[in-house]
Formats: sequence, structure tokens, C-alpha cells
Amino acid sequence: MSRKDNIKQYIFVVRQLVAREIKRRYSRSYLGILWSVLNPLLNMVVLSVIFTKMFSRSIENYPLYLLSGQMLWQLFTGATNASMTVMVDNRVMLTRVKFPMEIFPIARVYSALVNYLYTFAAYLLMLLVFRIHPSVTMLLAPVIVLCVTMFSLGIGFLLSVVYVFFADIKHLYSVLLSLWMYCSALFYPVESLPELMGRVVEANPVYNYIACMRGCMLYASWPNQAQWIRMILWAGGSFLVGYLVFRKNQNRIMQSV
Repeated sequence: MSRKDNIKQYIFVVRQLVAREIKRRYSRSYLGILWSVLNPLLNMVVLSVIFTKMFSRSIENYPLYLLSGQMLWQLFTGATNASMTVMVDNRVMLTRVKFPMEIFPIARVYSALVNYLYTFAAYLLMLLVFRIHPSVTMLLAPVIVLCVTMFSLGIGFLLSVVYVFFADIKHLYSVLLSLWMYCSALFYPVESLPELMGRVVEANPVYNYIACMRGCMLYASWPNQAQWIRMILWAGGSFLVGYLVFRKNQNRIMQSV
């Protein structure tokens, strides 16, 4: 079989795994995939009611400001949490089917991306509701989403390896995500923080992606040079390190799952 045929086969396998994952996730739900759209919108409403009085004066279109960050955050957390257990969840397929092991984490991340795209359709509708005028900067959104996806895949590769040998990482990562979320400025403007804490938040790669998304979608502004560099380096660096660690530990994974 040629390399081209192999790639087509692997793409087919990824699609089947994604379809299976989505069906499993919503198998007992009456609304099904619609929850991918409703969940962030309902969260936006609840959190907007709580925080609007605090930040509405300093942040224009606060509900959209909140939703822009929350959607990317859910893409990141959904992709990494799902990737963490993927090797253990698919231990039977690992021993029976011969194809690259990387397919499993890729399928989980791709599944999270599909959910994000459903939500993004509702996000575009909200832009119309809030009368946000279209701008050329909005064309940057797919690039930002791609960077977040690559960054998440790299973290997902690492977590999938660690979980095989240390299952408690699932609980530790949950605690880390709580701290990470509050350092990603989902609810508040960074300008309201003390200088030192502001620098910590600005060094956060997830916040960098969120800030760029808000800028291009809500304020018609392009990322500055430093933001471009951080976006690309975090995405490429995370993917490269995660992939290399995953490849190096494939034999140990096969022996342990």
C-alpha cells in the first residue's frame, strides 16, 4: 500500500473515531450535539449576570468578551481532558489493529474541535445580535483556532503518556486547570490586576490566544508582534515536545495498557 493510501486510511480511521466519540458523548441526550451550542451560551448568560455589574463599564459588549474567551478555554480543556485517557480507553484496539498510535489523541482533539465549530456558528449569530460589524481581522480566527488546537494536541500527547503510568494525573490536572482558568482572564480585564499579576497572566499561552481572538473578532485589531511570536512558538513548541515524548514512549505504552 502506498503512502498516499495509508494517509487516506488514517484519515478515515480518525473520522470514524470522532464520529464514535460524538455519538457516545450524546447517546443519552435528547438534544444531542445541540448541547455543544447551548452549553457555552447558557454559561455566558449565567456568568454575564454575575459579572456584568463589575466589568460592564470597563469592557464593551461584556457577554461577547466572556464568550470569546470561554469558547477557546473549553476547546483547550475539552481536547486535553479527552486526550488524557485515550490510550487506556482504547487498549483493546491498540493490541488488535495496526495503525499509528498517534491517531487516538488526534481523534480526541479533533472531536473537541468539531464541538468548537458548532459553538462558533452560534457565536457568529451572537455577533450579529450585538451588532458587531464584520472586519477583515475576523479572517484571523481560523489561524488562532489552529494554534490552540496544535497547542492542545501537544499537551494531550503528554497527558496521554503520563496517564498510562500515573493515573492520579487526572485529579492533579483538574486542580491545575482551575488555577489556569483564573489566570486566563476569562471574566476580567488584565488591566484591573496589579502589575506583577498582570505579567503572569500575559505570559499564559491560553490567555494570549484568547486576547488575540477577542481583538480580531470584537475590536477589529490585529495581534502585535509579540502576540504573533507567542502564538506560533507555543503552538509549535507544545506540539513538537508532546509528539516526541509520545513517540519515544510508544513501546512502554503498549506494554503497560
